[in-house]
Amino acid sequence: MRALLVEKSESGETRAAVQQVDEARLPAGDVTVAVEYSTLNYKDGLCIGPGGGLVRNYPHVPGVDFAGTVEASDDERYAPGDKVILTGWRVGETHWGGYAEKARVKADWLVRLPDGLDTRQAMAIGTAGLTAMLAVLTLEENGLTRDRGPVLVTGAAGGVGSVATTLLAAAGYEVACVTGRPEQETYLRDLGAGRIVPRAELAEASKRPLESETWAGCVDAVAGDMLARILGQLKYGGTVAAVGLAGGTAVPASIVPFLLRAVRLIGIDSVMRPYRDRVWAWERLARDMPMEKLEAMVEMATLDDLPRLGTEILQGKVRGRIVVDIRA
Repeated sequence: MRALLVEKSESGETRAAVQQVDEARLPAGDVTVAVEYSTLNYKDGLCIGPGGGLVRNYPHVPGVDFAGTVEASDDERYAPGDKVILTGWRVGETHWGGYAEKARVKADWLVRLPDGLDTRQAMAIGTAGLTAMLAVLTLEENGLTRDRGPVLVTGAAGGVGSVATTLLAAAGYEVACVTGRPEQETYLRDLGAGRIVPRAELAEASKRPLESETWAGCVDAVAGDMLARILGQLKYGGTVAAVGLAGGTAVPASIVPFLLRAVRLIGIDSVMRPYRDRVWAWERLARDMPMEKLEAMVEMATLDDLPRLGTEILQGKVRGRIVVDIRA
């Protein structure tokens, strides 16, 4: 089978290249899947490159998500011919992932492809889209309604941000998008953004713990100083769904917004999310995701493109969703 294999030299340098790999090298698992599509995520960029502390053993096949057809199964829940999706469970990090024509995984890690989606569309959504949907569901579960005011999306031109913007706009929310790339304004407005907020307006933490109540909620992919600033601008009872840390792990925030405005900061994890939550989120995505908007954010790629794209996503040069056609 063809696979993107990452190898590590004795000096510690890594090299990623497409190679022919014997299927017998696939790791243990209950279900063997003929992979049709995968995607490119930030974690994939780390795993294609130096590993970012995510990869434990080399040689390694990255790819934190994939969709395809069951080829063989030792678990009664899946049979040959079934269409399935995998996201998370540290596949592509500690377990060989989706950047190969075959994958072998635990049955518990899979979700059936929901009605209304094909495998390409599922990976156009991918881990980023699943994370975005979980964030939107969290905001709604914590009181977000359309009459509360604008919802902020940071890192909006990225994978999670693009899908979050689309989902929120399609659901009738007023969406404001933060981006440091002015050239992406047209792209974001086409996805449904009603307002573009330059990154510089929120890049520095405020010296005041509270500012004017502006945002009803936020999907935040940045963290750092920007998250601290946003917490002080949330309306009473507002919620931030934190999905990333592109701006750093330290958040110099005050406790005051939590005490005086009853704001909430909730972390969104899609890696170890329980099966029931995954199924519900995928069903909502199949029902609510505007497919024409999804297509507008997709760029197709092949296994051979991944070493280059892995570097570019770490440099913040990738927009929207990269879908990898494994068979191309």
